[in-house]
Amino acid sequence: MSDRLPPLTALRAFDAAARHLSFAKAAAELNVTPAALSFQIKSLEEHLGAPVFRRLNRAVELTEAGQAMANGAADGFQTLAAAWRAAQRTLDSGVLTVTAGPAFTAKWLAPRLYDFAQAHPEIDLRFAATMKRVDLNREGVDVAIRFGPSASHPGTHSTQLAREWASPVMSTELAQKYPTLDSLKHVPLIHDDSTAFLNPPIDWNCWFNVMGIERNTSHGLQFSNADHAIDAALAGAGMALGRRSLVVKDIAEGRLVAPIPLAIDTQAGFWFLCAEGAQTRGNIVTFRQWVIAEIEKNTHVTDTMTIVGPETDPAEVKARLATRHVV
Repeated sequence: MSDRLPPLTALRAFDAAARHLSFAKAAAELNVTPAALSFQIKSLEEHLGAPVFRRLNRAVELTEAGQAMANGAADGFQTLAAAWRAAQRTLDSGVLTVTAGPAFTAKWLAPRLYDFAQAHPEIDLRFAATMKRVDLNREGVDVAIRFGPSASHPGTHSTQLAREWASPVMSTELAQKYPTLDSLKHVPLIHDDSTAFLNPPIDWNCWFNVMGIERNTSHGLQFSNADHAIDAALAGAGMALGRRSLVVKDIAEGRLVAPIPLAIDTQAGFWFLCAEGAQTRGNIVTFRQWVIAEIEKNTHVTDTMTIVGPETDPAEVKARLATRHVV
């Protein structure tokens, strides 16, 4: 028996027919006639020396030999397709596909994209707002921006964009109703569950403990997406624990107020990821430099914050705030 592979067209016809278990549907996918597809399958069977399908009245099913080959054929064509997309991306065609979480896309990227488009009209950005983990070597995505303690994955190159802190934020109108530290014991709370994976968790219980304030934090609006929690704060529904990257623009432009300039270090950050070796591609370099420059624009907001760890002693926190005449 020869190890020589059959023609690629025959393998492609087999892969399509094995996925659909229909010669007609496979022919439609490949844009050939059913007769032409049947000829390719027959040539593959002659090459193998055994049938790969059982022909039934209105359907086909895989033989044992066909089943043995189906998964490998599917994987092989997926690998070829991924390799082809990877080769296309090395050409810097002008299209850059970026994936980022929904909150970062809505609160950080979207408000700034007009400026990027004006500065770099040669780059056509395409976005996928998802938290789904993607394979940067196989799925046609050039850049991923992700939040977490680290971003070390085999085959990827990562750059930390910014460390994240979280601080209380509320609308300017609500801030007038709760002007003192003591009054924060009574302000309605907005909960953001998107950081529940952090260890230790950065939540209202953590913030009030660090401040040395006793408060029942179990009540209030609860959101699974950070951008929804921030939108609720902007609408005056309560006080949210906002992460730096998602609230810094609203604070800088006066839509949100940080009533107490105390932030908790999340011990995590945002990361810029691309396939290993792609970090020197022109479009990726341009986009990364722009993101970093945009982050640095609002560093003055960070400068106004006292940033402490999630387990800092309340006495130390109050001493540091006292030097700033906050408490």
